[in-house]
Amino acid sequence: MSTVSYYADDLEQARAWYASFLGVDAYFERSTPDGMLAYVEFRIGDYQAELGLVNRRFEATPSEKPAGQILYWAVDDLDATLARLLELGAQVHDEPRVRGEGFVTASVIDPFGNILGVMTNTHYLSVVEQNRDKRLG
Repeated sequence: MSTVSYYADDLEQARAWYASFLGVDAYFERSTPDGMLAYVEFRIGDYQAELGLVNRRFEATPSEKPAGQILYWAVDDLDATLARLLELGAQVHDEPRVRGEGFVTASVIDPFGNILGVMTNTHYLSVVEQNRDKRLG
């Protein structure tokens, strides 16, 4: 995964919400020729994956309800992350579920109608550790 895009009717509000949740502001933005904010992008996580927020006006297949695949972001503390998302106004989409030893998922619907998955994942953590060892070795 390199980039995931979420859509919002009010991109300024979505930008502020995600900046509050992530603890960093977007590093990139693009506006239309008439000055409307069309896209903002954050870089997050161990591999600086890109989280793009797109003005819903550009959504190719609009939907009235949350739908589609769920991308799970690796988090250090699933319970604390889920609590923070709910504190910021997200709604539970799927309660935490143990998917196997070391694998727990949960998802929320952000205030803009997107499904945001969070996960503790021992495989992901081992890959991060292996890459860290390669850089140090």
